[in-house]
This record gives sequence, structure tokens and C-alpha cells, in this order.
Amino acid sequence: MLANTLARRVPLNSLPRALSTWSAVPAGPPDPILGITEAFKADKDPRKINLGVGAYRDENGKPYVLNAVKKAESLLTATSPDKEYLPITGLPEFTKHAAKLAYGADSVPLKEGAIAVTQSISGTGALRIGGAFLARHYPHSKIIYLPVPTWGNHIPIFKDSGLEVRGYRYFDKKSVGLDFEGLKEDLNNAPEGAIVLLHACAHNPTGVDPTHAQWAEISDVIASKKLFPFFDMAYQGFASGSTTHDAFAVRHFVKHGHQIALAQSFAKNMGLYGERVGLFSLTTKDAEEKKRVDSQLKIVIRPMYSNPPLHGALLANAILGNEELYQEWEGEVKGMAERIISMRERLYGLLTNELKTPGEWGHIKSQIGMFSFTGMKPEQCKALAEKAHVYLTMDGRISMAGLNGSNVEYFAASVDAAVKGTL
Repeated sequence: MLANTLARRVPLNSLPRALSTWSAVPAGPPDPILGITEAFKADKDPRKINLGVGAYRDENGKPYVLNAVKKAESLLTATSPDKEYLPITGLPEFTKHAAKLAYGADSVPLKEGAIAVTQSISGTGALRIGGAFLARHYPHSKIIYLPVPTWGNHIPIFKDSGLEVRGYRYFDKKSVGLDFEGLKEDLNNAPEGAIVLLHACAHNPTGVDPTHAQWAEISDVIASKKLFPFFDMAYQGFASGSTTHDAFAVRHFVKHGHQIALAQSFAKNMGLYGERVGLFSLTTKDAEEKKRVDSQLKIVIRPMYSNPPLHGALLANAILGNEELYQEWEGEVKGMAERIISMRERLYGLLTNELKTPGEWGHIKSQIGMFSFTGMKPEQCKALAEKAHVYLTMDGRISMAGLNGSNVEYFAASVDAAVKGTL
């Protein structure tokens, strides 16, 4: 009888494909940034330029490993660290040093032990932890306002965290600058208690930052509306070359009595892209409240990924905790920022003075950080990719780190041709 039963069974490989468990799963759209990189890699033209990827490149267009990181690697090798699990909230020495870098040594909450901190899987992980924590514990609202435009991953991160995503005006296409009045009006019209995401420096994708005076006004608006500020600081030091200058907004808000959430990343400013080193923190009322918040952060993190990776945290901590390495790192960060600033100056000069490209290009110099919103139209961006082998996002954002002395003239000439319609 058993033999007859086995004989009647249908081999799995003969079942119709329509019966697949995953037959109803739709194809998702390609990632806009990764898609650019794929197209760039497939292009065989020697003149090709990739300005889509948000990663620093040296003067030769190659990935750059900081000397401070290389020295930190050597120090770690000499100490032969083990590979044991980290605590749920990460390497304590690293979180202590990273919080000091962000808030400043004279920060009152830092001195009073009132900042809840946890290591995260880079800035993305910090934002995800923050979104989940706020969705679960923030008592006043489940609405978060994001600048328009913002980093593309912000929207799915906060939606997946269970928050309702809305936008506030940020970028003025006419001036290619900050829509400051629109920003203030939208925040004033936001429901009391809503969460507001703020790019601490080097706004991605526009490269447009508020001035210090404008940050002070934004702080006042947020205080008057009882909004909750959530800072994303992915570029501290990388924007201006000064870690202190780039932390102005965070420190100003804390100094003026705001409780804040903060996501930090060490991908850009230490070049630790693949190591995924980040930090999430919340300022609290006192040390007792901090302990309760810490306990809930652990509950959020444990079912996500249990505990963070070790090696990158050891590297970052070796730099932040060693005065000699720290000084060398700050010098290298300043050098990277200055190279990008020099590319802005060179590109502006080429477009304005040498090529006489139609339009006003002053925003190339006034914007800050890795990215620049050029103001180019989608059809011009498409033509650059297809005819000049220059790859950028369709909204006209370019990574200034992808420009160097060998390709900036070709890029400027290509932009000039695209704007004039002669490409």
C-alpha cells in the first residue's frame, strides 16, 4: 500500500510554475542610486564619470582610506582583540566618545549623564532605531515632517517605523537655495507636538544649509510649536572641515532647552562606509530617565539585529580616543572638505567665466558638503548619461566628490552642451 501511495505522488519538479509560493510577488522598482552605479559600470567609455554615488573619492577618482584609519587598524592588530559579541547598545567607549563629538565636551546633558546612547548600524540604522522608538514611546504625535526634498531613504525608514510622513518646504527651485519663509510657515502650521527631521549639516540632496541665524529662528519656531527635533548628522566635519562648526545646530538646540533625537554616521567623515558605524542618542531630563530610555532602546534593538558589529566601532573609538590620531583625523577631514570646496570653485569658474553657460551658477559655490543640486532638468540629466557618459540622479543632484582635476573640465563642457541643447 505504501508503494502505491509513493507511486501516486507527483514529483515537485513537475508542478506548474503558477503554483509557486512567490508567484504573486511584484517586481520592485530599481534603487535610483544603485541603478546609476550599475549603468556606470556597464559603460565602456573612458570618459565616463559617476556623480551619483555618495562616497568620497580622491583626486584620482579612487576610494580613499584615511591614514588615521590605517593607523587605527595597525593599533588594533597589535592588541589582538577578540571577536566576542558587543552589548546590545554597542561598545561603551565608542558611544561615549561619539556622543562627546556630537554634543561637545561642555554639553550639560552629557556632563549630567542624561544622554541615552546606542551604537547603530551606521546612520541608516540610527534613523531606524529612532523611528521605532518614537513610534512606540513618543507620547504627543506619530507624525514626522521631512524637508522637501530629503534623502530618499528617509521616507521608507520612517514609514516602516510606523510614523506618518509629511513634508515641509525646504528647497527653492527658483533661487536654487533655501526656502526659509516656506520652511517656517510649514513648521508653524504643523500640529503641536509633531516630530521634525532636520539635517544638521550638508543637507542631502541639495547641499543647502541654514545660516546660524536661521538655525536660531528654526529653533524658536520649533520651541513655540512644541515640536520634537530629530537631527540626522551624517557629515559632521565633512561639510565645512570643522567638526565644531558642523555641530552648531545640534548644540544650539540642546543649549536652548530642546530635548532632541540624533542620528550620527561615521561612513563619510571617517570613510568607514562598509564598516557601518553609527550612533543614535536622545537627550533626557536626568540620569534616572536616561536609564529607563536605555532599557527601552535595548528592547527595540534586540529583535532587530541583537547587537552591532565590532570592528568598525573599535576603529572609530581608536581614533576618537587617541589625541594624536584624533588630530590627524580632523586634519584629513578638513583636507577632504577643502578638496570638495576647491572643485566647487573650479566648476563655478568654468561654467560662469570660461564657458559662459546660460543661467546663474552661484549656488555651486554657496552649497556645502558632498552634494550639489545643480538645477538641471531631467531631460538634461538623461542626455548627459546617454551622450556624455556622465551619470547623476534625474533631479540634477551631483556628488562633488566625484569631480577632480582630470574630469572637471569635461564635466563642465558636457553640462554647458546639455544646457545649450547641443549635446
